[in-house]
Amino acid sequence: MTLGPLAACAGPGPATGTGASAGSTAGPGLTLALNRSLVSLDNKLNQFDAAVTVQRGVRQALTFIDPKLTVQPVLAESFKLTAPTEWTVKLRDGVHYSDGSPIKVEDVSTALQMYQKVPGSFLAGLFPEWPTVTPVDASTFKLVTENPMPTLDYLMANILITPAAANKPEELQGGIGSGPYVVTAANRGTGEYTLQVNDKYWGPAPAIKTVQVRFLPEEANRVVALRSGEVDVIDAISPDAISQLSGIGDVEIQQVPSTRITQLFYNFRKPSGHPLADVRVREALSYAINGPALIKDVFADSVTQARGVVADTLTGAVQTGEYVYNPQKAKQMLEAAGVKDLKIKIIWETGEFANDTSVMEAVVEMLKAVGVQAELQQFQPGGDISKWRQGKGGDWDVLGNGYPGPTGLALTPLQGMFAGTAEKEATRDTYHGYVFPKITTLLQKASRETDQTARDGLLSTAQKEIWNTWPCMWAFVPKTVIARRKRVQNVLLSPTNSYDLASVRLNG
Repeated sequence: MTLGPLAACAGPGPATGTGASAGSTAGPGLTLALNRSLVSLDNKLNQFDAAVTVQRGVRQALTFIDPKLTVQPVLAESFKLTAPTEWTVKLRDGVHYSDGSPIKVEDVSTALQMYQKVPGSFLAGLFPEWPTVTPVDASTFKLVTENPMPTLDYLMANILITPAAANKPEELQGGIGSGPYVVTAANRGTGEYTLQVNDKYWGPAPAIKTVQVRFLPEEANRVVALRSGEVDVIDAISPDAISQLSGIGDVEIQQVPSTRITQLFYNFRKPSGHPLADVRVREALSYAINGPALIKDVFADSVTQARGVVADTLTGAVQTGEYVYNPQKAKQMLEAAGVKDLKIKIIWETGEFANDTSVMEAVVEMLKAVGVQAELQQFQPGGDISKWRQGKGGDWDVLGNGYPGPTGLALTPLQGMFAGTAEKEATRDTYHGYVFPKITTLLQKASRETDQTARDGLLSTAQKEIWNTWPCMWAFVPKTVIARRKRVQNVLLSPTNSYDLASVRLNG
């Protein structure tokens, strides 16, 4: 429950004495090619994990989830639970922004307000409630809640701090931060950014002076760019790309287990009487999906079929059931539910997961085999799929979408996806209309429980209840995979699909 002072830890990045002056042979710069466009320099609406690598290079949080999925202090020197509903936080001495101005308690308070006010906030759903900031002195404050929040130190790793006067209830396109890099050029339209070392950085200096960020949506182009040396790191690569790159001497594939779950999630905003409002129909459609075939033939065994409602890599996750392929049972259940000639629309955003189009096309054929006609609608990155997900853009039935586990705790994505309320749904801030009061109550109790054994028991019960609602047609857990040139060293890839730019080194 306590993050005490760590003298050698200046946040995510190299410890003192391991920076550029410690014998690094860094080259002139690092170039990253992302599969989805980086449309913002903070994460208020972000669900694109790899973007966090860049965002945290510019802006920082009080804490950080390390590659072992444990919480570490960054801007906070200490982060202590001092009462059941109170955490006391002390800012690290000397932390400041790239313009030299100090980080203030007011900046933390404003950041919390802006994150909760932004329409359609992804992170808002992760917090059971929002803490309020009570200043103690110029560098110390209390985070106060109405109910106990024993995992608040983990959650605050997602709140990036910006000067109060410059913060807004929207994703920020510019501005300053406290991170090891500053943005010297940005083009949101093309997804290209240039980062330079922050000469006023309060922590150990990064070894790499310049980082170029590019948006290359086509995997083939990313692979060619990596092979030619045009870029240094690419993300979200398919099994085919892994196979192509594995035999190249200058390229290394890096993989770790993932905390992300990818789902064919149902739209729970359907009115009573609609087929998908019937749990029997939702369950029936899951039997139409040949998960093992998708894993073998489309994913080449690079993913695992989900056995629960969140990734089983998360602390507190439990196995709740198996997705079973049984098209005959699917037909029988649809017939028993009185459903004939069902038509559904499946939507997703390009790049949401590897081989996305191939998966969706295969799903269409599988559903066709049980008498269901599926229409596909694909959105380009940076488009208006967010409005559709909120029920403000158009009607749909199934969404291909990944949900991250940014804290390493099962409670966080469970809270974000399944703790919906009527009040949240009124503002379209639930996860696709998912509102089951019994489940919400279980998750609320778990979020307040300070005893971990008791909390895990509540989470186990909640996950089994969620499974019984059949929220997904099918779900899988991908691996976190990047490919990099071997000159790029010390990439501490996390299961959350991000890494600390300040730790990266270049050899040659």
